[in-house]
Amino acid sequence: MISEPPLPAELRALFAAGADTGRTLSVPLPPGRPVRSEEEPSERPAFWLGDGPAPAGLWARLRAEHARSGLWPLLLDSLDDEDADYRPWGNGEVLPGEMSSPGDHDPDALLARWWVDHTADDAEDQLTPAERAAVTAPFGRTWPGPAVAPLGGKDPDRIADGLAEQLVAGHPSVRIGLVAADRGADAVTVAGWTGPTNYTGDTAEVSAVLRSWEDRFGARVVGVGFATLVLAVAAPPTTRESAMAVAAEHFAFCPDNIWQGEAPHTLAAYADRLVDDHSWTFWWD
Repeated sequence: MISEPPLPAELRALFAAGADTGRTLSVPLPPGRPVRSEEEPSERPAFWLGDGPAPAGLWARLRAEHARSGLWPLLLDSLDDEDADYRPWGNGEVLPGEMSSPGDHDPDALLARWWVDHTADDAEDQLTPAERAAVTAPFGRTWPGPAVAPLGGKDPDRIADGLAEQLVAGHPSVRIGLVAADRGADAVTVAGWTGPTNYTGDTAEVSAVLRSWEDRFGARVVGVGFATLVLAVAAPPTTRESAMAVAAEHFAFCPDNIWQGEAPHTLAAYADRLVDDHSWTFWWD
């Protein structure tokens, strides 16, 4: 019987003491390095980063070994293609020590609170109260509650592997990253990603919602940029009615998707684009 090769030392360092025992990885990795936070003194790296563009097919092979390796792969992109520091990943512009645990947060309560925050009047807002309410019509300022999990759906792993290939082919600057996380939803928190910092300084809140989407929609975290997030979705909404409920969650989670996304800037228009869409992309200004 051929035994699987153990994790190399630079990958074992990603785990807490004793948590790397028995972990294996048979997938050859390109040249890379562990990355620590530039602001937090720590012997434990936040993640491992490939030095160059992610090879085709690598994300899927690493995802398939997650159960044995404990390492969730991410396709990481920088703030700017011309950025020599490859921010925030290459220079360690991350804060894992400031994050709580995703399990400490109720995703339904978070979405409800964020909805109230984003639909409230703003003294600096250029919209009238009526115009602001129209953005989230027919719900207005009333939180409609979480979307119902759809029945059925495709294989989450196959959908995620396909999206990863699309990202590698369409964005040649992306690099492979590895994070010591039990599930993809937690990877952004473990890595100390601060992309949504203008809305929350604790990425564990984001991960709590991502956990819920993993469970309800077969979502998988695939790509992460400076302030962007790309998910594969095995069971997206299939009707406009169900898409409206999901759109409400997206607005609570990332209002810039509607406020600064594709016109017209309304929940209804955004929902139309969610029907049967197997990838969800978020951008925080």
